Amino acid sequence: MKTALQAKKAKIIKIMASSSYSNSPCAACKFLRRKCLPDCIFAPYFPPEEPQKFANVHKIFGASNVGKLLNEVMPHQREDAVNSLAYEAEARMKDPVYGCVGAISVLQRQVIRLQRELDATNADLIRYACNEAPAPATSQFGSRRDSNQGQGAVDQNSAFYFPYNNDHFGDGHE
Repeated sequence: MKTALQAKKAKIIKIMASSSYSNSPCAACKFLRRKCLPDCIFAPYFPPEEPQKFANVHKIFGASNVGKLLNEVMPHQREDAVNSLAYEAEARMKDPVYGCVGAISVLQRQVIRLQRELDATNADLIRYACNEAPAPATSQFGSRRDSNQGQGAVDQNSAFYFPYNNDHFGDGHE
């Protein structure tokens, strides 16, 4: 009699657990229109409150590929993997060709532009400082330049010696 009662109790608990769990399927199961089981691989990483996260990942990578990837990744790395997939998927939605590489490229160009601007500002500061101080003799700079055989450059405006080429970035711009 106890075993029958225990079996009935276990069945009731199982029904209650599955019915309460199925009331809020994860975003993946809701999107795929399937029942969200307690052992759903997507549930911990695609909560029902973030349906667009899974929709983007599904559109770019596919649910099957994401499921395979999550099963191959160690459990403690899955959240990072899903966050990376979601970031790349969102970037691919905005820029289908380059994705996040396009954003990185834009930022790298911005860093180079800002570095050039900083170099130009520093050169202006040096020129200003040199104009305030007594200018050294030109022959001293000429001999330094000759000894370096063209490795440096003399600023024509202030006669200040720069120990690098005018072409700082190797791109032909001065």
